[in-house]
Amino acid sequence: MGAVQARVESALARSLPPAEQRPARLHQAMRYAALGGGKRVRPLLVFASGEAAGAAPARLDVAACAVELIHSYSLVHDDLPCMDDDVLRRGKPTVHVEYDEATALLVGDALQSLAFQLLAEHEIADEPSIQLEMVRTLSLAAGSRGMAGGQAIDLESVGKPLALPELELMHIHKTGALIRASVGLGARCGAALTPERFERLDHYAKCVGLAFQVVDDVLDAAASTATLGKTAGKDAAQNKPTYVSALGVAGARELAESLRKEAHAALAGFGEGAARLRSLADFIVLREF
Repeated sequence: MGAVQARVESALARSLPPAEQRPARLHQAMRYAALGGGKRVRPLLVFASGEAAGAAPARLDVAACAVELIHSYSLVHDDLPCMDDDVLRRGKPTVHVEYDEATALLVGDALQSLAFQLLAEHEIADEPSIQLEMVRTLSLAAGSRGMAGGQAIDLESVGKPLALPELELMHIHKTGALIRASVGLGARCGAALTPERFERLDHYAKCVGLAFQVVDDVLDAAASTATLGKTAGKDAAQNKPTYVSALGVAGARELAESLRKEAHAALAGFGEGAARLRSLADFIVLREF
């Protein structure tokens, strides 16, 4: 994990505009938002699924940067006063606090655009049609039928109790869509997989995507701000429906564990090539930050 995280950090630093290039303030803020923090779970999943498909690391660099740029943009916008109005992210002031709201809005816009620029500039698949499908996959994951749509449902749900199926629908979009795209993009950087094997990888990604959100809800309720690097307890403070509010901490942990087992089962038959995917499922569920 450490090696991949360092590799992605270097690739992001190369991909982002130089801090001194005009407009310098915007470029400095983009680098502030995207570099030097985070677990890089989505890039780790890109590399893990790419390893299972025999993909070249240089291709995975591009796909990993693209998904991480989308994720970073979403965090910048999520923290804005018009959304969650948060002041801390990855252990440092949020972008709108460190700079200003207008700059933060532009940072998110620019990071999103850069993600698709990278997918268009580099040859990362064996066939152009496959690379076009990768662009489509990331577009869907980021848009109204994915992450942005999930955020809209989240905002609409404040103060409302949601049943488990409604919670799952929200988080399949808000968190799970980009995690599934990460696994899909990594796999498509390598040799073509049979539809059955690709479906197994996608099911794995669905399980770990939901598990990630379940554990996030548990940590928001049980961990400290210092441990998380972001404001703890904000879900309860904002009266948001979560897996903890629906199931309690113990019930949410049980659900996460069942999703971990289901993710492992989806990888049956992949052998040692999926070892990192299995390890990441464990990390996502058993992490404490």
